[in-house]
Amino acid sequence: MMVDVKKVYDTFIAKGVDFFTGVPDSLLQSICAYITDYTPKEKNIIAANEGAAVGIAAGYYLASNKIPLVYMQNSGLGNAVNPLLSLVDERVYKMPMLFMVGWRGEPGVKDEPQHKKQGEVTIGLLEAMGISFTILDDQEELALQQIERAVDQVRNECIPHVLVIRKGVFGKYKLQNQMRNDYPLSREDALKIVVNHLDEHDIVVSTTGKLSRELFEYREILGQGHAKDFLTVGSMGHASSIALGIALEKKGRNVFCFDGDGAFIMHMGAISSVGDLSPVNYKHIIFNNGVHESVGGQPTVAFKLDIPVIAKACGYKHVFVAKTEMEVLKDLTEMKGLEGPVLLEICVKIDSRENLGRPTTSPIENKNDFMNYLKNG
Repeated sequence: MMVDVKKVYDTFIAKGVDFFTGVPDSLLQSICAYITDYTPKEKNIIAANEGAAVGIAAGYYLASNKIPLVYMQNSGLGNAVNPLLSLVDERVYKMPMLFMVGWRGEPGVKDEPQHKKQGEVTIGLLEAMGISFTILDDQEELALQQIERAVDQVRNECIPHVLVIRKGVFGKYKLQNQMRNDYPLSREDALKIVVNHLDEHDIVVSTTGKLSRELFEYREILGQGHAKDFLTVGSMGHASSIALGIALEKKGRNVFCFDGDGAFIMHMGAISSVGDLSPVNYKHIIFNNGVHESVGGQPTVAFKLDIPVIAKACGYKHVFVAKTEMEVLKDLTEMKGLEGPVLLEICVKIDSRENLGRPTTSPIENKNDFMNYLKNG
């Protein structure tokens, strides 16, 4: 059985919940798409990260005295713990707030390795924080009743309440107002150009999502192995910091961070440390398609930002923007002769293969191979 997302949305609206903010999640893809299509932009704010979403929701409540809804994947609870406990909690400001949290890695449900631990501790984490929650039923009538009761509890007790969403609970709905751009290169095309331009001993840290999957598959096609790449399958937004830690320790090796626009924005403050420490071997490549593609194509604000100017202001020595193969090749060639930190933003179209696979090695195998390469390579 599945729950119709239109009926879920209509229930929210009928109960006076008409403000939404958060970070999209694959298990919430259909409801997030419906919210995006049918909610005014100023009432559906896709936040930089989940903690920021809680802050936005708190501001909305303070100004309107109405209940906001915050959506996120359960991995995002890590970003949200601080404002949940030091802002929203009933012993601090006591704020009413409704949450929808996708339960990736639910015990007994097959999922990717980066979600297993988070899935195991999700319910325990909510209990430890003293946050009331409901695991949404897959029977539509019961689910809608659960939502109504949750909103009533939030309003009457002035507390947060989490609707935990299991895999397959929501019926299918595809985003109608999809973002589009006319850049000629796909992310995978651009990735191949960059990989082909790497020197033998260059190191890569790739971000969460399809980018790392495309890198893994391209290395397989080339028969190069994967020891030179750290595939950051979890911890969205932290690839640039991981790359910084490596660059500072391995000063004689170029370290490339392959980043996405959503991940870059999520913890954008990290680049202030990159600029301050200014490792000369740090190369930051951002593949910007302007959307959270892995979880449904909801827009980011990346095309509204001047990412190179931001990087320059944070202390990056050189910055570039490329939109065509010729521009990418030109910038990569120029970057080779420059001291870092260097940033290259590659604007790409929204496109990925239907048959894109996942890494066939485990995260621990990737870590061990990568560390051995750093030690002996």
